Amino acid sequence: MTWALWIVQTALALLFLWAGGIKLVLPPEQLVGPMPLPPLFIRFVGVAEVLGALGLILPGLVRIRPGLTPLAAAGLVILMVGATTLTLASGEVSMALLPLVTGLLAAFVAYGRWRLAPF
Repeated sequence: MTWALWIVQTALALLFLWAGGIKLVLPPEQLVGPMPLPPLFIRFVGVAEVLGALGLILPGLVRIRPGLTPLAAAGLVILMVGATTLTLASGEVSMALLPLVTGLLAAFVAYGRWRLAPF
């Protein structure tokens, strides 16, 4: 179980580092999605994604405060619930599967690190 959690954590960390980095680096004009959101809000989500990605990996690697990993995963679940909701509200039902599956994987990490295989 520990190996499965580490694999999912690493994949999620890479995904959120990439997605959050894009939101932080690109100019606001290029961050237009199906629903218009304020650029400052998009930057906030980018910061939350990058910090969540770091929270998935760093506590376990440095063995300092490993209890932060399930909290970071839970925060990413909240972000993905919002992303799924916004995607569904824009009318793109098939596109809502990506944030839904990502949120479910983050929930697996949160539960797994909290109950099944703590560090």
